[in-house]
Amino acid sequence: MNSFIIESTITCPDCGHSKTEEMPTDACQFFYECEQCKEVLKPKEGDCCVFCSYGSVPCPPIQQNNTCGFSNYC
Repeated sequence: MNSFIIESTITCPDCGHSKTEEMPTDACQFFYECEQCKEVLKPKEGDCCVFCSYGSVPCPPIQQNNTCGFSNYC
């Protein structure tokens, strides 16, 4: 049984607001709206999801060395 972390603290690069969120365990999350400034975050080039770009922990598919199905990067 593989274990992985399902919570990540995502930090908005525009306003600096941080919030701990539960990540999907079977896919990557491509969009995330900051609850403070309402900026819609997208992954940085080379990352598969917003948690890999702006989170404290990468998404579960990346933690398990699997592909997420949404990009060629994971």
